[in-house]
Amino acid sequence: MFVRSLTLRNYRNYSELHLDFDQNINVFLGQNAQGKTNIIEAVYYASLGRSHRTHTDTDLIFWDKPAASVQLDFDRLGVGNHLEFQFSREKRRRILLNEHPIRPKELIGSINTVLFSPEDLFLIKGAPAGRRRFLDGEISQASPAYYHELQQYTRIVTQRNTLLKRIRERKAAPDMLDLWDPQLVDSAVKITRKRQEAVRKLNMLANLMQRRISGNQENLAITYEIHGMEAEDMTKDLASWYNKELASHREVDILRGSTSRGPHHDDIILTVNGINLRSFGSQGQQRTGVLSLKLSELEFLRSETGEYPILLLDDVMSELDVNRRHQLMEFIRRERIQTMITATDAAYFPQERIGTYFHVKAGQITR
Repeated sequence: MFVRSLTLRNYRNYSELHLDFDQNINVFLGQNAQGKTNIIEAVYYASLGRSHRTHTDTDLIFWDKPAASVQLDFDRLGVGNHLEFQFSREKRRRILLNEHPIRPKELIGSINTVLFSPEDLFLIKGAPAGRRRFLDGEISQASPAYYHELQQYTRIVTQRNTLLKRIRERKAAPDMLDLWDPQLVDSAVKITRKRQEAVRKLNMLANLMQRRISGNQENLAITYEIHGMEAEDMTKDLASWYNKELASHREVDILRGSTSRGPHHDDIILTVNGINLRSFGSQGQQRTGVLSLKLSELEFLRSETGEYPILLLDDVMSELDVNRRHQLMEFIRRERIQTMITATDAAYFPQERIGTYFHVKAGQITR
């Protein structure tokens, strides 16, 4: 999988831009706030239909323009495709795949990316929501059906929470929860099982990466933690456990107006040589763990889809030490993964030319 070209019109600080990409490594050099990350953002947007920097599409439109567009030509499994996003301040966005309008949920799986940005260095020590988002994004790209199930689950939880608040306010009867709980359990089981399956694969792949980066000194283990489940419950039927938990926490849920059990509370735990990385890992170990996790994400998507996704490295070279940068570049070059890298200094890269270099200044790009 690789992107052949990118065309931007009135997108962020680009009034008009067309880029033809190298099928291997593309390096974008320039000072901060010149437009490097906007290139990364546009390619990432194409894979999940959302930006990693804003929740509002109108933020993507050049400040004094009424509309903008992003176009990508890419190859997937040897077949050429054309993807276009049309943004407007007045209308809903339009997505066209090979000139045919598609819905956002039909976009998932069309083009796959793995993004590594400075914010990801906080993936291990940050809140569980970030790790769930990482896991869900990865699985969704490999399985559009999972993405649809996740949307369905989110709707069920939202509606159940609304009902809980109405019950608390004595505007609805508690037995109305009997209509929602079976739906929630069914969806929760599907999501949890898919996540557990993905984590088992990630655990193997990430440990291989960790051992390679650490010179066989560290073993990384990744486990999926179901919120509220004790060790003795691990062998129980998941649906039965969820039913029991929802029933036993019903009064608390009504009091709080929120659902206290379900995959929206779960987490993934990372340990190195048996030590919890979040609580006791050094900064170096945490950064190695995140790098191993990102490289394992590449391998996971390749195993699920048949080819590597596009790797997007947004200003992370300065955050990694020399050894980690070397390990990362060696992996990319060995596996021939199309990669787009932003950086402020060419000194972060090997002296020999490793791909195509672009210089970015005030929304203008030159080779």
